[in-house]
Amino acid sequence: MRTPHYAPLISLVALCTLGPQAQAYELYNEDDGATVLNADLWAGFGWFGSEKNYLANPQEEPGRMRWQEGFAKYGLNGTTNKIGPGSIYGGFSLISTGSWGDGDAGAITAGNERRTAVEDAYLGWKSGDLIPALGTDGVDFSFGRQLVTVDGFLITDDGFAPGKAFSPIPGVADGRFNRGGAFYLGPRLAFGNTAVLKLGGTDGLHGSLMWLKSDNPGQSETEVAAATIDYTTPIGSIGSTYVHGLDVNERYTFADRSERKGMDIYSIRGQGNAGIENADFAFEVARQEKRSGSQRAMFFDAGYTFADVKWQPAVSYRYSRYSEGWDFLFQGGFRKRYQGEVAANYAGSVTSNMQINDVLFSVQPTDKLTLNAMYFHYHQLSDRDTQDFSAREVDLYLDWMVTDNITLSPLVGFYKPKKWLEDGGLQSGSASTNTYLQFIVWVTF
Repeated sequence: MRTPHYAPLISLVALCTLGPQAQAYELYNEDDGATVLNADLWAGFGWFGSEKNYLANPQEEPGRMRWQEGFAKYGLNGTTNKIGPGSIYGGFSLISTGSWGDGDAGAITAGNERRTAVEDAYLGWKSGDLIPALGTDGVDFSFGRQLVTVDGFLITDDGFAPGKAFSPIPGVADGRFNRGGAFYLGPRLAFGNTAVLKLGGTDGLHGSLMWLKSDNPGQSETEVAAATIDYTTPIGSIGSTYVHGLDVNERYTFADRSERKGMDIYSIRGQGNAGIENADFAFEVARQEKRSGSQRAMFFDAGYTFADVKWQPAVSYRYSRYSEGWDFLFQGGFRKRYQGEVAANYAGSVTSNMQINDVLFSVQPTDKLTLNAMYFHYHQLSDRDTQDFSAREVDLYLDWMVTDNITLSPLVGFYKPKKWLEDGGLQSGSASTNTYLQFIVWVTF
């Protein structure tokens, strides 16, 4: 049985360059920012190729696949402090996505997906100086359809974007999980419905309470409640996250998704430079309690930038580990350390039953060009359904800001699995090294 993909869905290329609302075009500005209305555009198009595939279908030899993905997100956002105390903010956007060609190398998309739908539709209120004890904007309440991200790896976004080919049951792809293509680019990040209360700002002691309801069939339309508490200083922050599973849609449950209802997750996490200039550290240790038992996951990473050296070389190391029954929940790639290109997206789950070591090295010849190299070693912790996703991967890529609005991101990856389709892996043809290519154009206005 093929293991479903539990991949982080935004590439490291994207998270190193652009955010979904990195820029905006100002349509209206009254009284020096008292009331502001912005227009947003975020778009991307990618060309992809893989010399091997991971379809778990012997009829697809030798396995070469070519496909394309694209999206455009467009809308409005604004804020005003002229209606009562504090300020009111909100946003509305649509997103159009599509996939073309053979479909991706992991049988998530078929290459004929298209969809336009509402992406953001939210309102919020910030307290301004109304409650001095909590600081400026010490209360921030928002609701509606929006992106919600929590530090660490438990809740990053709702970006998992399967297409018509995705099926947890081999041979049964009825399209019920289809979100309209652009699986790799993964721009559909917003949760279907939310209510988020943040208290205390971003410094000192602060926290949040939230309710998140996914409308993503690939996430079994999971509904959760969550709480965070953090203490932030100039050298870093320490915090904790608690997540409780409220419900799932049984029509879309597969594998152990039904256990999300009633599941409890606890974590301790931290990040910062620990007082060391140009250093960066982060960690999280998490535990899941569900009907089948306890599961654990953790990561630690450390990095350093040689800021006084030509091209400002930076190096970092990350260790992560996920127990055999770990549920990845809403772990994504956007604004987080990515877990590899081929391994994470196409070649099998890397967020359960896996130990991962990876190293990132980058240099910045100019303020608009960054060259990157990553090495990954994936080691499966125990046998599971006779499949073994142990592998090594090297990814070489660059981020080139051609203009303030356009970034080009070419990448070449080399993926060497321990096993292939006929002896317990997923790769077609053989366990020889697969060459993977992609070229993405990102646009923001």
